[in-house]
Amino acid sequence: MTTVHSRFPPDRQLTARMSVVLFLLGLLYVAFVAALVVLLKSVVVVVLIAAGFLAAQFWFSDRIALYAMHAHEVTPEQQPHLHGAVDRLCALADMPKPRVALADSDMPNAFATGRNADHAVLCVTTGLLRRLEGEELEGVLAHELSHVAHRDVAVITIASFLGVIAGLVTRFAFYSGLFGGRGRRTDQNTAMILAAVTAVSAAVYALSFVLIRALSRYRELAADRSAAELTGRPSALASALVKVSGDIARIPTKDLRTAQSFNAFFFAPALTRGRSLGNLFSTHPTLQQRLDALARISARLGEAG
Repeated sequence: MTTVHSRFPPDRQLTARMSVVLFLLGLLYVAFVAALVVLLKSVVVVVLIAAGFLAAQFWFSDRIALYAMHAHEVTPEQQPHLHGAVDRLCALADMPKPRVALADSDMPNAFATGRNADHAVLCVTTGLLRRLEGEELEGVLAHELSHVAHRDVAVITIASFLGVIAGLVTRFAFYSGLFGGRGRRTDQNTAMILAAVTAVSAAVYALSFVLIRALSRYRELAADRSAAELTGRPSALASALVKVSGDIARIPTKDLRTAQSFNAFFFAPALTRGRSLGNLFSTHPTLQQRLDALARISARLGEAG
């Protein structure tokens, strides 16, 4: 797994971690499909469902994300400042320019998605544009471009597929047992199969949930590092992190819940309250961890101020 052609330096630690997580998730996926085949006794149905969901999530991830965030693509004429910043960074990184989109939301955030660099889209919110200065915005955009250059947008999309399937199967099996079993108390075999499917799916969902979040936390630190090195201004990215995280915390929780499912793709998590077990279930490192890492990069680069 390599980066696309760009001046973003190869991140061997990120590549190794993504490879390990994908390998483990692949083993989990094979075991999951095998268990469903045994339980449901239909290879064709299981394979068609799994392949259909994977294809849809992989090929249409950019459209799904933009639709869910109520975002739309914008032209250089509509957003000259934003396009200008993306153009400069792509030239500096020597990488293809992604499509640029804007989401009309007061939540200050950004994300990149798409199956590869040629089909990537970089989306920012109107709330982010209102709050950040030029260098801060470029730091955030460089962070998102790093995700594209290192292919971890596609990797996290594929990796999250297993959890989505397992979650859907768990819900389907649960509601089938809840609403479909009444009046059929004699059909114990059906009840046992539904219980087994629910248990296997729940276990797969839990394991994939933890693995994906461990990968997601590291990829955020890696993107911060790449962005800081590309722009040469770690302090600007740190300033953007402080502004974005602080302002998100002041936005009503009810306005953030619709965006929570995109946490793994966001520059900063939409919801940060209620973390437990040493951030085991969080998609991002803590703000302090990210700031400390950027401070070390700033000292290494000898950044003034």
